[in-house]
Amino acid sequence: MADVETDFDLFIIGGGINGCGIARDASGRGLKVGLAEMNDLASATSSASTKLFHGGLRYLEYFEVRLVREALIERETLLRAMPHISWPMRFVLPYHKDMRFEGSTPTSKILNIMMPWMKGRRPAWLIRLGLFMYDNLGGRKILPGTSTVDLTTAPEGKGIEDRFEFAYEYSDCWIEDSRLVVLNARDAENRGAKIMVRTKVTSTIRHEDHWVVQLEDTDTGEARTIRAKMLVNAAGPWVGDIIQQKVRLNSTEGVRLVRGSHIVTKRLFDHDKCYFFQGTDGRIIFAIPYETDFTLIGTTDAEHDDPSVKPVCTDEERDYLVAFANGYFKQDITSDDVVWTYSGVRPLYDDGAQSATAATRDYTLKVDTNGGAPILNIFGGKITTYRRLAQSALAKISPHFDGVTGDWTAGVPLPGGDFPVDGVDALIRDLMRDYPFVDARWAKRLVRAYGTDAKNVLGMAKSAADLGQDFGATLTEAEVRWLMDKEYARRAEDVVWRRNKLGLRLNDMQIAALDAWMVSQREAA
Repeated sequence: MADVETDFDLFIIGGGINGCGIARDASGRGLKVGLAEMNDLASATSSASTKLFHGGLRYLEYFEVRLVREALIERETLLRAMPHISWPMRFVLPYHKDMRFEGSTPTSKILNIMMPWMKGRRPAWLIRLGLFMYDNLGGRKILPGTSTVDLTTAPEGKGIEDRFEFAYEYSDCWIEDSRLVVLNARDAENRGAKIMVRTKVTSTIRHEDHWVVQLEDTDTGEARTIRAKMLVNAAGPWVGDIIQQKVRLNSTEGVRLVRGSHIVTKRLFDHDKCYFFQGTDGRIIFAIPYETDFTLIGTTDAEHDDPSVKPVCTDEERDYLVAFANGYFKQDITSDDVVWTYSGVRPLYDDGAQSATAATRDYTLKVDTNGGAPILNIFGGKITTYRRLAQSALAKISPHFDGVTGDWTAGVPLPGGDFPVDGVDALIRDLMRDYPFVDARWAKRLVRAYGTDAKNVLGMAKSAADLGQDFGATLTEAEVRWLMDKEYARRAEDVVWRRNKLGLRLNDMQIAALDAWMVSQREAA
């Protein structure tokens, strides 16, 4: 590529996990990187996941073996790099002979031909075969393998209906999804990237050897122009809009928007394991211990036509998840037990699948060089394979630049993650020792959010009063300042719904007071 006086080598549109993951990887290879996110980081799909680093057990029924294997290998790679925001979790899969396939899976179609007497039922031997593959495709070193559970005697069977007498138990991992995005952005910035939140791309002009990009700060209205040698379209649900409206490519590549909704209820069981429930319609949901006092249930799969329409959990989706859970738990829940809902749109590559559930979760990367400077468009992906997606993206980006170094991110800690996988309890004890006014629950929250940075958040404080204003639920002025200075937070919703989930514990007046304080601090600055 010819020498051009540009602001950036690589300019990334989109501050979700794919965009921030690519920004981190590219910055670490010596590229000059800029990133624009029109809202807050992780404000769309990347904060609305089921919060799991998982291989995707059900994807085996779609013969997505490469995707599952890659995700299974990644689980342990990622655990080592972020033991504060990710941790192992055991999944309990209750079995009953009436469980059925989702009708469009390749596996169900084959079994319906070879074993028609099963009438679409999912046999136990097939589940065990799938779990055997799940245990062995990824070469586990940290996570334990599959076992069986006697639900008639085990604690995991206490709240489950009596018709479920045994279950399989296997391993996957939890992940704080929106914190994962922010920490990737922080690390990218530490390596030289420029991260711009609430900055919208309003137009682009393509030249032979560079792009001219018009930007607008959506808070202030301030406009600016940058130049970049290459663009990355990691806009998630808006990837198609960027292709058609902003860079105006004549592309046949399409994206399929699939809405996934979740509900959060009061805590429904007393152990720390997750349930994997199979429905009579062939779909599956998870019921997951969440934020100590709650249970997270999801997800749905529904078509979502317009990315400009904010996804919400509909009453129909809420009632579907409630009824699904009630098919397993002895104590029924109602819509009145739902304390919060959230919904996100997954931008899947349009592979022509018959249903939203069947659409591939694999990712597709397409470089376009027709008409001038290159652009890389990102379709699909899942949070577990974000690092591998970024690595694959750099394999397509690197040939357009000289002197780009090789892969480096595997196992390299994210900010705050520089401690052993089993070191969380020790960090909590150390924090309580050094800050005696911090109780165990508060210390756990801080360590699970910030890892070794928790002490930097608390600083030189000798008492809770030294941390400044108390916004409620252990959220203090010192922590909010950290989030504004280090983690790009501008508004209360950024703090209480993405940097943490204290919105579950704060009331509307407290959140409004926090927002007013943050506005005053920005204006003063």
